Amino acid sequence: MSDSFINPEQFGTLFQSGSFEEIYRCMSSDFQEFLPLEEFITVASSFNEGVQSYQVEFKKAFQSLDQYIWVDDQKERGIAVSFNQSNQIQGLLIKPYITYPDTDNQLTKNAYSMPISGEWFVFWGGTNEFINYHYAYEHMRYAYDLVKVQDGMSFKGDPTQIENFYAFNEEISAPADGKVINLIDGLVDHTPGEMDAVNAAGNYVVIEHANKEYSLLAHLKKNSIQVEIGELVKEGQCIGMCGNSGNTSEPHLHFQVMDSPDLNNAKSLRIRFKDGVEPIQGDTISNTLRG
Repeated sequence: MSDSFINPEQFGTLFQSGSFEEIYRCMSSDFQEFLPLEEFITVASSFNEGVQSYQVEFKKAFQSLDQYIWVDDQKERGIAVSFNQSNQIQGLLIKPYITYPDTDNQLTKNAYSMPISGEWFVFWGGTNEFINYHYAYEHMRYAYDLVKVQDGMSFKGDPTQIENFYAFNEEISAPADGKVINLIDGLVDHTPGEMDAVNAAGNYVVIEHANKEYSLLAHLKKNSIQVEIGELVKEGQCIGMCGNSGNTSEPHLHFQVMDSPDLNNAKSLRIRFKDGVEPIQGDTISNTLRG
């Protein structure tokens, strides 16, 4: 690994000024093997054309990495950079900064609570693709992926043991009053790192709420679902436990609200929360109604 490093706060200035070789020297050896210097300079130079400046739009710390997102002065291009504790670059992503303001500004008619108890960490969530990978897909654009974290880590000990993840087997609740209209149970909880792309949502529950809005609670633990199709549920009622079923790399809760119960063809809706918060990636959240 390179022993060079840069001040993360200065990255945008260095990139905009074309100091690509200096930046490259601060990348990990793995990253350098993946992307040769000449190719990096070519891509970065083209991306940089016409940019007057970059500003830090978001930053967070998670699992020993400091992650920054820089956006250009026209809010058309974004750069996501991950630094280790020695300020060496472990990952870098540059791509167009695309947003959908029309739907970003339309909140659900109903107000919801987070379907959790205690404190959770927003791993993915927000209104751009850099902080929420779901955002690129209309059917899950405003979804949240939530994990539990202690001391900056989502697990303790051996990460191949599912029981070592803090989110695993934690109670998941209904985000609002409604009726259960669909569920899947009985799918296996995978060893972390193994994924099931065929049954992407894993074990899940869909709840119909007022105003034809539908919540999805996905990746639940096998045989943990405590409700039945047709059952009326109250906000805060336990519906199952957090698991690692479906297309998931580690135990977490996938939560979204939609305009249809059809998981693949619905339109995701930006959630209005009862406590008025607008969580994004990097936030620590809790259900203020449940503690």
